[in-house]
Amino acid sequence: MFQRIFNNVIFLISFSNLQAQDSASVLFIGNSYIYVNDLPTTLADLSASLGDNVTFESSTPGGSNLASHAGSLATYTKINTEAWDYVVLQAQSQEPSFSEAQVNVNTIPYAIQLADSVYANNYCSEVMMFMTWGRENGDPQWEPISTFDGMSARLRSGYIRIADSVNGSVSPVGVAWKYVRDNHPAIVLYAGDGSHPSYEGTYLAACTFYASVFRKSPVGAPFIGSLSAQVAADLQNAAAITVLDSLDQWSLHPMSEYTQADYSYEITDGMVDFTNLSLGATTYYWDFDNINTSQDENPSIIFLENGTYTVTLIAESPCDIDSVEYDIEITTASLNEYSKEYTLKSLGSGMFEITKINPIDEITLINMEGIEVPFYYSNGVVLTLDISNNETGFYVLKMKNSEHIYSIRLPLIKE
Repeated sequence: MFQRIFNNVIFLISFSNLQAQDSASVLFIGNSYIYVNDLPTTLADLSASLGDNVTFESSTPGGSNLASHAGSLATYTKINTEAWDYVVLQAQSQEPSFSEAQVNVNTIPYAIQLADSVYANNYCSEVMMFMTWGRENGDPQWEPISTFDGMSARLRSGYIRIADSVNGSVSPVGVAWKYVRDNHPAIVLYAGDGSHPSYEGTYLAACTFYASVFRKSPVGAPFIGSLSAQVAADLQNAAAITVLDSLDQWSLHPMSEYTQADYSYEITDGMVDFTNLSLGATTYYWDFDNINTSQDENPSIIFLENGTYTVTLIAESPCDIDSVEYDIEITTASLNEYSKEYTLKSLGSGMFEITKINPIDEITLINMEGIEVPFYYSNGVVLTLDISNNETGFYVLKMKNSEHIYSIRLPLIKE
């Protein structure tokens, strides 16, 4: 988790001056909340003043929601214009604040449709939700959003939920907006309609997007537009605190970590079932402590002996590569050989005889990858096995009756 605590403007200015120069291409998809006061140009000017470069395009017809963009040829044309670093999606100002059921039907499916087109155009693009702000006096049509605080809270949870649905991130402009209203009430963020942004509101949004896109502080930016130095500093600071103190909450992972490798596992009788938890990956490579390897997404493997094994997962995408390794303790390996209720005799060339005392109900043969494979057997007082048609290596024969499961290690060596 990336958490930074910024206690004063002086520290933030020092932090800003140490940052490297970066570039980003951004496509804005939304409506008048973006084109009023020209948010994209404001972001580009702010970034340039800090030594960073933003190129942009916009698809922002007035009153548009995500459904209308999902049906717009012009929007898809803009998506396919180039391999964007970021594609910003902004819903109509009210829609993410409505009931979850309504958002599930009227908003999320269209966000997913747009995001799928973004990823199809460039797998490594980041879809970033533009979390907007509550109206100055809320929205009177529904009690939960009838106040600014109520509407802000609904928009916050709604945009986070939409971002999760599209595997995207959030630029928390609405949270920065609330911070300014709570801590700097003299700064007027709204235009006269109590909904659209004033220039101060657009500048705050630009500062928040700068921090979200570059994961860097906007504090100390020379570009302040028509604002006083103090108001600009307050807005820059609000954006930095909102974004950079909570990068993980907004799913703003470091730009070098698009692909993240991770896994969990479950051990049963020496067999380990792996569950791939990687994000952003398209291919996988597993190394089971030099015992075996796999390129399956969710492999299983049998460890023949007790001990500690280091299992490494390498997850890769067209964007980058990441790896993770965990030590796995095996204390219930299948092969402490087998019960004395059975005796094993090798006849050579993959043929075996097992003399048993208790009856068995089920017999399976499993290879080292944990995959059941075919074999031949005759089941009598003496169990005759033929695994000669399988590949050279070790196998585990599992015999099950109503009381126990017995496992026997069977080597197959072909001359």
